[in-house]
Amino acid sequence: MAPEIFVNRTEIHPCYVIDNFNNILTNSPSITCVLIYVFLALLSVITICGNFLVIISIVYFKQLHTPTNYLILSLAAADLLVGIIVFPFNMVFSYSQCLYPDGLICNVRGSFHISLSTCSILTLCCISVDRYYAVCQPLTYTTKINHYVVATMILVNWGVSVLIGIVVTIVGLNSETCEESCLIKVLIAATIGPILSFYLPAIIMLCIYLKIFLVALKQARRIQNTKSGAAVSKKERKATKTLAVVLGVFLLCWTPFFLCITFLPYIDSVPVPVMETLNWLALSNSMLNPFIYAFFYSWFRLAFKMIISGKIFRGDFDNSKLH
Repeated sequence: MAPEIFVNRTEIHPCYVIDNFNNILTNSPSITCVLIYVFLALLSVITICGNFLVIISIVYFKQLHTPTNYLILSLAAADLLVGIIVFPFNMVFSYSQCLYPDGLICNVRGSFHISLSTCSILTLCCISVDRYYAVCQPLTYTTKINHYVVATMILVNWGVSVLIGIVVTIVGLNSETCEESCLIKVLIAATIGPILSFYLPAIIMLCIYLKIFLVALKQARRIQNTKSGAAVSKKERKATKTLAVVLGVFLLCWTPFFLCITFLPYIDSVPVPVMETLNWLALSNSMLNPFIYAFFYSWFRLAFKMIISGKIFRGDFDNSKLH
């Protein structure tokens, strides 16, 4: 029999009460519960608004109609749906509450969570591939990364992500007795799922960004004879900072959650606050992505200003040069 998994029931979520060994949303929430929900609602609003700005910018301004930005558009769409669907689902049906019950709502919640989060991660991986060809093979970039290739990447990402979410849901709905299905569920939830959704994309991203950094460093050294040492040093620091932020935020948000999921079947108990915190930390990556992949670029910042100020509604600015 597979090792038994459970959350420490002595540490109950502040918004739930125990009723027949089930967590039920309390009718008289505490101040802590209210503050938690206000904070999570704020995260959801920021996630939705940030990614919505990215989508409008890329769709409206023709200058942003590039293969790279279409990948960012796909990422923003996935993260937008995380803010609209996954965040509310997680607020009403907490991760610890849905860790073991096999009800329809919990499985649907898990399906959206897995599909959209996986799509977001896989798109981040595709963006790293795009950056690899842009930096390491600039002469062949336009032939290697074109609209057809990017469209294929996006379709494969969404298809694989939806398939993984559906498979996990079907497995959960068909599991009536633990003796017959627990081993399969543990294998999928703690091994196969994390490998496909996180570990494999993370390893690919690590290798690609390491290669990008090394190539950028070599290119900077080659032009050292034609530029001042200070300018070269500044360029190296900027490249290092950008790669560190992109990869560091991604790993910071997702690694703790997936490590916990992987080792969950082999440990005695996990405190509820720990599970909830790691779950929301992972989801917060969808809120941070617009800042990382859009706010770092001056043309996006200008596009955001024109959208927020309502300037695009007072004239035809879709052909505007964003500098």
